[in-house]
Amino acid sequence: MNYRDDSFYIAQVLDGNQAAFATLVEKHQQLVFTIAVKILRNREQAEEIAQDAFVKAYAALSSFKGEAKFSSWLYRIAYNTAISAGRRRKPEYAAIDESLTENYTTDEIYPQVEAMSQQEQIELIENLMQRLPEEDNLLLTLYYKKEKSIAEVAEITGYSQANVKIKLFRLRRRLYEDMQQTLEKMV
Repeated sequence: MNYRDDSFYIAQVLDGNQAAFATLVEKHQQLVFTIAVKILRNREQAEEIAQDAFVKAYAALSSFKGEAKFSSWLYRIAYNTAISAGRRRKPEYAAIDESLTENYTTDEIYPQVEAMSQQEQIELIENLMQRLPEEDNLLLTLYYKKEKSIAEVAEITGYSQANVKIKLFRLRRRLYEDMQQTLEKMV
């Protein structure tokens, strides 16, 4: 479906056409759900959180100032709602180990990775990402899979742009190290 700009639907909702919000839900539901499921790692709970995020966004729509994109504002609501639910559910994860920022040579694993099919490479990376804490997994998903900019990721997560860059750098290093260990076990 071809959608109009979000501002059109927002204006419709604010003018009393509550049904226009359904189009906003349809347009953004996939990424809202993805954010929730990446943080919570539970489909049922993520569905509830996604619904809660849309309810919160609808209730607060009149306070949306338009300074940021509606999608970023909505994803931030989804992110905060999921984080809050996750905190109630279980304890926080420890920070990423600083030793992971050391320099590694990627030449060591290239032959093994190149020998794998593209599907095997994707499965390996997906498996490694699932081992990461939820927030780290979400950062990688937003930046690499959903192709959000550093600024958009920062806006959604509430981190500074510099912090997003640092976290992504450390996560790449961590994934590299995990990939190296996994491939060594395979040989």
